[in-house]
Amino acid sequence: EDAIEGVTHSICTLEFEDHRPLYDWFIENVSVPSRPRQYEFARLNLTYTVMSKRKLLELVSNRFVSGWDDPRMPTISGLRRRGYTPSSIRTFCKKIGVSKANSLVDVELLHHCIRDELNAVAPRAMAVLRPLKLIIENYPEGLSEEIEVLVNPEAETPSFRKVPFGRELFIEREDFMENPPAKFFRLSPGSEVRLKHAYIIKCNGFDKGPDGRVIAVRCEYYPESRGGEAPDGRRIKGTLHWVSAIHAVKAEVRLYDHLFTLESMDEMGEGTDYKDYLNPASLEVIQDCMVEPLLAEAAPMDRFQFFRLGYFVADQEHRKDHPLFNRTIPLKDSWAKAMGRVLK
Repeated sequence: EDAIEGVTHSICTLEFEDHRPLYDWFIENVSVPSRPRQYEFARLNLTYTVMSKRKLLELVSNRFVSGWDDPRMPTISGLRRRGYTPSSIRTFCKKIGVSKANSLVDVELLHHCIRDELNAVAPRAMAVLRPLKLIIENYPEGLSEEIEVLVNPEAETPSFRKVPFGRELFIEREDFMENPPAKFFRLSPGSEVRLKHAYIIKCNGFDKGPDGRVIAVRCEYYPESRGGEAPDGRRIKGTLHWVSAIHAVKAEVRLYDHLFTLESMDEMGEGTDYKDYLNPASLEVIQDCMVEPLLAEAAPMDRFQFFRLGYFVADQEHRKDHPLFNRTIPLKDSWAKAMGRVLK
């Protein structure tokens, strides 16, 4: 069929290697318009992933995922919706090469490729996933200002934009603890932290709701520390991201993780099915996140680094009145760290 259709090169996986003698015999003994060259190579196997089209179809058909473009799927449409770029996928393919030996490729290498690319090009922005109100009590009421920030500190040519700042902010709930453990360098009663790009603040107290949960943190700021540096040179260990409360836009954020809990499907237990290893925590949807106005104005498929949180992409269903972001990958690069240990 290849020879009849004028195919010049037939590339297939190793299970077709045994067919080669018969394939070549027909080419030699039947009059055909072209003589294709046949090559076999090993399948691409990724950790925590299934690559079989039959199994992927089953996941879609039985609604274990939302569709072929579900960001957890190892499909081009799924990778695109998760925020992967064509160039990052090509880089990954170049790194793994083509092999005749079956092997298992660490999915962290794929993550490393997109993380490395986005680090160089993605604008930085601030988003708070689980908001806790912070009130700067000595900041003038009704006053707001604009803080100048770098769009991307990795860019060869620096560019800047402005972020609104005011008396009331949102910070991450996990960035405050009433009774912190040792080496907790975020916010707690009596401690000082730096607000990214803005000021140094000190926590003076907090408010609790009827259920005993902290609902607001009360702080003072040092006006002379604008930009985040202490004039007296004292060291501030913690830096928090924030969003101005009166300018914040409510958003939905989806956090994706491995679709399976098993690193290699070759290690499935006897009598088990691959679906037994589906990760129940592979998707976390967080409503009522607070993001800065820039992110509401984003176009679908715009990519950003959310400070301290990771790389995110505006979903194809993202709208100004309903911002929706998918996490492409966290900031931590475990593959690069592992490779560093190997090289040492």
